This record gives sequence, structure tokens and C-alpha cells, in this order.
Amino acid sequence: MNAPVITATGLGRDYEVGGTMFAKPKIVRAVAEASFTIAAGKTLAIVGESGCGKSTLARMVTMIEEPTRGSLTIGGTDVVPERWSDLRTDVQIVFQDPYGSLNLRQRVGAILEEPLKINRPEMPAEERKEKALEMIRFVGLREEHYDRYPHMFSGGQRQRIAVARAIMLEPKLLVLDEPVSALDLSIQSQILNLLMDLQERLNLAYLFISHDLSVVRHVADDVAVMYLGRVVETGTKEEVFAAPKHPYSVALLSATPNADPKAERHRIRLGGEIPSPLNIPDGCPFAPRCWKAKDICRSDLPDLAGNGHRAACHFPEN
Repeated sequence: MNAPVITATGLGRDYEVGGTMFAKPKIVRAVAEASFTIAAGKTLAIVGESGCGKSTLARMVTMIEEPTRGSLTIGGTDVVPERWSDLRTDVQIVFQDPYGSLNLRQRVGAILEEPLKINRPEMPAEERKEKALEMIRFVGLREEHYDRYPHMFSGGQRQRIAVARAIMLEPKLLVLDEPVSALDLSIQSQILNLLMDLQERLNLAYLFISHDLSVVRHVADDVAVMYLGRVVETGTKEEVFAAPKHPYSVALLSATPNADPKAERHRIRLGGEIPSPLNIPDGCPFAPRCWKAKDICRSDLPDLAGNGHRAACHFPEN
């Protein structure tokens, strides 16, 4: 088995909001106690509704923000602010919107060479250009695209450019933050197939963030389901999709399209609203919307329990 590229233990991030000279700020716990490992060549998918903490987790992994608590290691090295500059080349991110993440004033060649200029200033210009051309070919574009601007490309081509930029520094881990959600359905599969091909060729680890379970089913090895900043279920893709344990996972999967016309469908419609992050209820945060909730669920926070396939639920599915 491949050694872990990244290990997170009890990772959490809090924010202070609404403080004034007359009142103390309130604390929003955006991520609480997230633990996971990702090995080389493997994909961990983080799924959940908007506001569940997926993107905050991505910002901690990519060293954009420092965790409030917990620990993170990359290749066995502790991730602390003093080492961020050395470790950032090992972790790169591909954002949701390729048009917004690319500098529209730069040609593609300059966009791709910029990471090398910053992180490897000793590299000769000719070598930088050859590396950029190699990456352009690598992601299925043509060499003449080197001198063009981002606005001259389709959305799918721009995301290929973003992927090429992300692998310029030969990272160990790619964080993919909703990488295909802004693309047409016809293009999504092309980008997903590109990512899977690159993973196999380069032995990359992926942290794949998505709300689309049909996409996750296609790319993931392991799945972590998040709700209100907490991981409520983890397991292999086969375990989570075939036999989800947490009621929230069951509800998410019930809303996922199934290509099998003979498959039995039972859509679960969750009642109520997601609680405010400023006022998370006692006990299980999913209890106000859960059809299985009992008194213990409203008073005691369940631990993430189980062997391998785990769920934070007092009454998990069998």
C-alpha cells in the first residue's frame, strides 16, 4: 500500500464574527475534528451541501488558512506556518471557475511558467518554456495554444489550462474544488477522465470536493460526508454508496440520479432548514431534520464510530 501523502488529525477551523465594543464576537466552527489520510494515487471525496465546511477544509490543506486546532502532515512533515513556503509546491489547487482563476491579461505560456519563475527562479527561460509546452500537450491541448489568451478558449479548455498550471511544479496532492461544476455536462466527463488519467500517470493524490454524488461515484476511492462542519460518515466509495449508515448520507444518495431504470427509488425530502452555524443545536446537529431522531440525539453529540466504514450517529443504518 502506498504511504500517506497527507494526514489530517482532528483538524478544525473557527472564525470570530460580529464583535463590537459592547459585545464579544460569536464563534463559527466552520470545520470541527476532521481526520483523514490520502495515499498516493488515491482520491478522497468530500461531499455535502453548501456551507458544510468543504471549502474551508480545502483552504487549510492548501495552506491558505491556518487551522485553529488539530494537525496536518504532508509527506510526513508537519504543516506549520514556518514551513508553508517549502511545502506549498507539494499541494496545488484547481478551482471551480477556470475563467475566474486565470489571469486574463496573460498568455497561456506566461500563466504556466509563472509558478516556475516564483519557485524555481534559477531555471533557464528555454527550459521553462519547454516545460510549459510539455504540460500543454499533457492535458490534451496543442502547442500553438501557448501564445493565446484565456478568453480565446472554451470552458473545458480553460479548465485544462488550470490543471496544467497545477501540475507544473510536480505536486504530490491536488485539491480539486468543484472542478467540473461550472462546465457543461458534455465537457464534465472529458475533464474527469483527464484527471483520472493524470492521477494514474503521475501517481497523484486527490482531495476532491463536490456536492455532486454522481461525479463522486465516478472518481472517488474513499468518501467523507460533511454536515455543518463535521464529518458524519467515512468509508470506501463502495461502502458509502451501497450501504450508507448516516441518515444524512441516505438522504443525499436518495436524491442522486440512477442510470438503472429498474432501480427502486425512494426520495427522502429533508424537512426544516440547516441550523445556523452561529447557533448549532445541542447533540447531533442533524437531529432537527432527522426522521430517526430521539431524545439522546438532541442532547449527546455522537462520535464517529465503527471499523473502516464509520458514522457519527446514535442509530446508524444497518
